[in-house]
Amino acid sequence: MTKPKLTYWFDFASTYSYLSAMRIENLAADTDIDIIWQQFLLGPIFKAQGYETSPFNLFEIKGKNMWRDLERLAQYYDLPAFTKPDPFPQNGLRAARIAAFYAGEDWVPQFIKSIFFAQFTKAALISDELIVTSLNDLGQDGDALLHQAKSDLSMKDKLRQVTEEAQEKGLFGAPSFVTEDGELFWGNDRLEQAIDWVKRNSQ
Repeated sequence: MTKPKLTYWFDFASTYSYLSAMRIENLAADTDIDIIWQQFLLGPIFKAQGYETSPFNLFEIKGKNMWRDLERLAQYYDLPAFTKPDPFPQNGLRAARIAAFYAGEDWVPQFIKSIFFAQFTKAALISDELIVTSLNDLGQDGDALLHQAKSDLSMKDKLRQVTEEAQEKGLFGAPSFVTEDGELFWGNDRLEQAIDWVKRNSQ
């Protein structure tokens, strides 16, 4: 019997996607739900809304509250202390290409979490060095995959295609969770509801 699926749409530039990335596997562990990790880019989504950068940068009061909220939530979820990266948002394009192109591979969720963890607990830059080290630690050829992310047109096209798919599905932010019956849940605080929806509607 095929397991029901929940697609987790995220971007490395999304602070709240970090919280969901660190929680989603444990929350789904006691269910028969397959989590599909799907990288996309928020930049084109924001531009369609008239934003040239993160709304948290554009609206100072909102941004200030977000950073404090993330500190509180990290403590609430019993995660390591949250650290604001500088600059924000970062250029995670190469890491995003790898995550999107190899979505479905067993090592990809751990790669995603390692990039998120380094960025938001150690304020590490999503540098080539971080990408290679993270991949090598997972038994992958980090240098080869980084080279592919820089030069492979099919990898670039894949990320563009999934971002276009996100727009077609009506995604307007990250994290977003989309069920097989088309329900869209937006925000880290909707993760539990998304999982519960799948459980109740797949029985």
